[in-house]
Amino acid sequence: QVQLVESGGGLVQAGESLRLSCAASGFIFGLKFMRWYRQAPGNERELVAGITSDGVTSYSDSVKGRFTCSRDNAKNTVYLQMNNLKPEDTAVYYCNVNIRYQNYWGQGTQVTVSE
Repeated sequence: QVQLVESGGGLVQAGESLRLSCAASGFIFGLKFMRWYRQAPGNERELVAGITSDGVTSYSDSVKGRFTCSRDNAKNTVYLQMNNLKPEDTAVYYCNVNIRYQNYWGQGTQVTVSE
């Protein structure tokens, strides 16, 4: 059974940092492309970052230069280091994996950035 469990969210002030983690199980983690999404109230879920099985990353323009996605295949965990956070980064953050055309999501972790 595929499981994704996010952690690390919280309430921070603008300019501060957070590191999100997503612990994965139920599939061969080291072979899969992993993604981070976020969803703010009233908005659609948007793709924030992705990382290939061998660590090649990609980012949305809104977070490029501030967020860094990484993974530890030995720990079946993907990370999202978020620096210089802005109020517009406030959202629930989800990790995602697509397996045989089926999307799997974690429960999400709330990130709130105050002015």
